[in-house]
Amino acid sequence: MPHTVLLAEDDRAIRNALERALTLEGYRVTAVANGVEALAQAHRSRPDVLVLDVMMPGIDGLQVCRVLRAEGDRTPVLILTALVETADRIAGLDAGADDYVVKPFDVEEVFARLRALLRRAAPAPTEPEPAAPEPGAPAPSGRCLEAAGLRMDPQARRAWRGDRELELTRTEFELLELLIRNAGVVLEHATIYDRIWGYDFGPGSKNLAVYVGYLRRKLDEPGAPQLIHTVRGVGYVLREG
Repeated sequence: MPHTVLLAEDDRAIRNALERALTLEGYRVTAVANGVEALAQAHRSRPDVLVLDVMMPGIDGLQVCRVLRAEGDRTPVLILTALVETADRIAGLDAGADDYVVKPFDVEEVFARLRALLRRAAPAPTEPEPAAPEPGAPAPSGRCLEAAGLRMDPQARRAWRGDRELELTRTEFELLELLIRNAGVVLEHATIYDRIWGYDFGPGSKNLAVYVGYLRRKLDEPGAPQLIHTVRGVGYVLREG
């Protein structure tokens, strides 16, 4: 069965062109012109992934994302934005979006990001699950990853710094998991892009830097050492001090 995409874009030319490109790529697309229609359609029939323009009249893409997340809807969301400042990108991630593409964009980049989101959203093979920990309590150490004062339970999709549980988006969780599994190892930009997004967006992309910056904001604590370190011109490494 083809994957279903709900596309919300108020610019008719962009909406029609992207709908046509996605259809030719094999997706089943429902295209709407504003956020009100996007919410109504998402409530009628849940898509596999949403593509939302930020700047729409009335209810914009970020508001759509916030409403869906508040309702407990974890459908992957790709944001389309003409806003290039880091703060604007962070606002999208803070609203619950999983990824973003900056306009004007190459449609192949949109395809690559959608493939990555759908791949990560695919259900894992069913395995017997041990009893879940009490709310707020760290998981049993036997199924956890630990490094640099961090603990992560990949099965339960939960992570802690010390006793503080971290609230992470899907992409943030997978980025942190990759860093923890390779603690002390400098991971190159291309390696991270390939492992997290399945596509290397090249040296001009700010996507990884934005996610690392946002993850640092959630990890760092006053008076405590920074855990994610930049190796200029190479990549990132997780370590204490």
